[in-house]
Amino acid sequence: MSAMEIRMELNDTSEGMALFGAFGANLKIIEARLNVTIELTSDGLVLSGEDPVLLEKAHRIMQRLIDLTETGQAVPEQLVRYLVDAAMDQSFQDAMAFAPDLITVSAKGRPIQSKTSGQKKYVDAIAAHDLTIAIGPAGTGKTYLAVAMAVKAFRAHEVSRIILTRPAVEAGEKLGFLPGDLQNKVDPYMRPLYDALQDLMGAETYMRHMERGIIEVSPLAYMRGRTLDDAFIILDEAQNTTREQMKMFLTRIGFGAKAVVTGDVTQIDLPPEKRSGLVDAARLLQHVEGVVSVRLTDRDVVRNPLVQRIIRAYESQSGSRQRRGRSDA
Repeated sequence: MSAMEIRMELNDTSEGMALFGAFGANLKIIEARLNVTIELTSDGLVLSGEDPVLLEKAHRIMQRLIDLTETGQAVPEQLVRYLVDAAMDQSFQDAMAFAPDLITVSAKGRPIQSKTSGQKKYVDAIAAHDLTIAIGPAGTGKTYLAVAMAVKAFRAHEVSRIILTRPAVEAGEKLGFLPGDLQNKVDPYMRPLYDALQDLMGAETYMRHMERGIIEVSPLAYMRGRTLDDAFIILDEAQNTTREQMKMFLTRIGFGAKAVVTGDVTQIDLPPEKRSGLVDAARLLQHVEGVVSVRLTDRDVVRNPLVQRIIRAYESQSGSRQRRGRSDA
């Protein structure tokens, strides 16, 4: 089969540079995954390939990226990988309609944006509902985006405080006695939440708000008996809550409050006889007014591409075991 060509115009050189990425990394990703060749000529871009379906998808991806650069937006490598991955399955239409939206800015002025259509649906769900339950694998931005939305709400004076909590459960290993006072003992469990807040607010502002009690980061056990009004509340690592702990947390939500519950049901560290409160809540509350459940997938992973491949390998093994189990039954 002879190669087919599609020609595309570029407005100027600077647009091309933003489009290509460092050392042409963006084009290399598209070429390798969709089996096409992309060349820069004096007239613009020439896309060539033998498979008309893949060539057309490459053309649509390139046009989407060009449209983004024309609005002054950057074209990160992660976005290119996301669009190319989506081109290989049924999520391509949703991915092509996706456009990064600004959530807030970090302490250093870095724009915080949703990076996949799944993340955008997650952010929109938080904005529109009193309680959002987000379930997905590592690296999908569950915690960071929830903290970003909390900071956004706080800056807009929609809430007067931010409360972040986690169950203090050891991740499959016994740490033994930890030195220091109670705060020193729980700090290691809360570190990801501290890091997100400091990145978004700056260390000084974060510490000042902590001292004044405007921001609270604490273990889930500290939530019992409280009513949390006018607050943005995040329960992270919720797969490690029991059914009783989850009910206790959800019944803390007060007037003017918004809550986000996040977790990864493939990384449950509870004893085998304990049912995860996250799994239970997602099933039990799916039809309750004001509650929405969002599922993020490996398509929404925004870490090193290796993380995506690792998650898929584990999911593939898990699926094989389930199929073997059914055949043995």
